[in-house]
Amino acid sequence: MSQFESVNDYISFMKAHPNMTCPIKHTLDIIGGKWKMQIICALNNRGTLRYNELRRKMDGISNTVLASSLRELEEEGLVIRKEYMEVPIRVEYSTTALCDRLMPILESLSDWGEALMKERGLPTISDVAQAGQEARKTARR
Repeated sequence: MSQFESVNDYISFMKAHPNMTCPIKHTLDIIGGKWKMQIICALNNRGTLRYNELRRKMDGISNTVLASSLRELEEEGLVIRKEYMEVPIRVEYSTTALCDRLMPILESLSDWGEALMKERGLPTISDVAQAGQEARKTARR
């Protein structure tokens, strides 16, 4: 949007070019949904994972949803699927360089969300982690 002087200029441009897609909408079409960002983050944080390892990290996801999400992420160039011809077949998933470029953006989005949660008095992941550490210290005493 930086090439426009105002939001209204941008809106006018988008209305004049109805086949044009907003870059944010395009991005959310790729990584949106309940599971895709969680899958991306799990692979980024833990490196290459086998299918069942990844499924265990995604509490509550069905095999169908995980398989289709991974397929879509692979088609978009964010995830690499490597299949080993062994018995039983071994499949591993990892992130691509394109996905690595996305991670700082997701981390910034996470930071923004955490700050907003704090402003609104909601518990954050940091709060829960800190409470867990304090509970472990108390239990050791």
